Amino acid sequence: MKRLPELKKSVLARGLAVTLLGMATLMSFASANDAVIQNSGGVTYISGGVGLESIDQLTAISGDFNLKLVFALSSGVYVSAVRVVIADTAGKTLLSTASDGPWFLAKLPAGNYRIVATFAGTAVTRQATVGAAKLSVINMRWASE
Repeated sequence: MKRLPELKKSVLARGLAVTLLGMATLMSFASANDAVIQNSGGVTYISGGVGLESIDQLTAISGDFNLKLVFALSSGVYVSAVRVVIADTAGKTLLSTASDGPWFLAKLPAGNYRIVATFAGTAVTRQATVGAAKLSVINMRWASE
């Protein structure tokens, strides 16, 4: 009869391990959509916008940034994995990174910038004037496939 309590403990321990593993997996999926504010060369930026939760998160913090880039095909379909290069008027690259989603927010010193966004091997260039506080929104579009 002593084997029955040992069997129950073993089953309970395995059940607890499976439950904890499942919870850890769910928590990693939940946090995968959380965008992270980054800094490179003195430029603070964040990207995302895949899914409503990510869009809500970026919308909530957009007031802390003064440049918003939106990436889409001419059909209106959003795209991600866009290579973003921002340079000042002297041609010095301030930021070179890839966007994790169709929205890209940056905090830059007030001034004029050249933005090159590359998607699927095609570069789109825009000139941008960014103020100290107001959010400048620039739509970058590529031909639909």
